Amino acid sequence: MPYAAPVERQHARSGSPYETSIGFSRAVRVGDTVAVSGTAPVWPDGSVDPDPAVQAHRCWEIALGALADLGGTSADVVRTRQLIVDRADAEAVGAVHGEVFGDVRPASTMVVVAGLLDPRWRVEVELDAVVGDAVVD
Repeated sequence: MPYAAPVERQHARSGSPYETSIGFSRAVRVGDTVAVSGTAPVWPDGSVDPDPAVQAHRCWEIALGALADLGGTSADVVRTRQLIVDRADAEAVGAVHGEVFGDVRPASTMVVVAGLLDPRWRVEVELDAVVGDAVVD
């Protein structure tokens, strides 16, 4: 059997204090696949807006920024996951998803969970994308 060179693994980091202590990357690209980790609605100064729609916008901004760091765009997204802590937030959070991905229409799941790592967070998101096989510098 011929030798297959290992596929290069690229990482995007966001500066989250949990990346080192937990041992994860904001996003990982292997070949043409990018997986973006659970992304919370935290601003650079550590603050969190209490509005679930604002939180959803912030989550997608961070997640799509990590995807862009690895060569992708929102058009490359094939699956999203949204975790919410209150069923009453589903409409507001879902509407933001529609604004961001209305033309892309990825496979998507929204789940109501008992809680997230920080009690200020009302939503956390993840995404998976297929971006082609060009390697990003």
